[in-house]
Amino acid sequence: MNRLFPVFLGFLLLVYNGSGALAASPKATALRQANGLTAFNPPEKFLAGNFVAEEMTPAFIFGTVKSFAANRKCPTAWLIEESAKNRPAGLGSSGAPAEYTLYLEEDCPDKVVYYVFVDQSGLTPQQWIEWREKFHKTKTEPQYGPTKSKLDQACTEGCGVGAELRFIQKDGELVAKSPEEIVRVDLKFAQIYDLNRQKKIAP
Repeated sequence: MNRLFPVFLGFLLLVYNGSGALAASPKATALRQANGLTAFNPPEKFLAGNFVAEEMTPAFIFGTVKSFAANRKCPTAWLIEESAKNRPAGLGSSGAPAEYTLYLEEDCPDKVVYYVFVDQSGLTPQQWIEWREKFHKTKTEPQYGPTKSKLDQACTEGCGVGAELRFIQKDGELVAKSPEEIVRVDLKFAQIYDLNRQKKIAP
């Protein structure tokens, strides 16, 4: 019996670290319930893609979503709105590519942080701007046109984008600081491409 206990303990630790399901603190659990969120396994294409952290005029492309999640200091879990959990990844109601929201929960002893990503792994730069036209109408081209051109160029250089970090929440409150600044300066997560200079950034 004594020999089995370390094996059982090791199994519990594996489940804890692998799924994130047992990592949820009471505060994290309450926030999930309040926001209608449930655990979710994101598609590999989304996890393996690079991301930007500014909706209108991103200055940088960061490394993969998977690497960003792995660099967090506290236990993490991927969440999605309950109503969206069965929707095929990257597809809208018409079957055309569309974006949807995923939450990376970081459950720390003193706070619970949501990094709110939009999965755009099914979008080309052209589809990216067409999707925004639905919401911004005639303002889309002046606002997003230059960014689309820069994203096109980044794609040709092997630095395509599959996700956008739209905003960050701390204990349920929106963080006013720019997500791009937080990721680049506060979290010191590496940029791989400078969109303004249209140039790769050396590791």
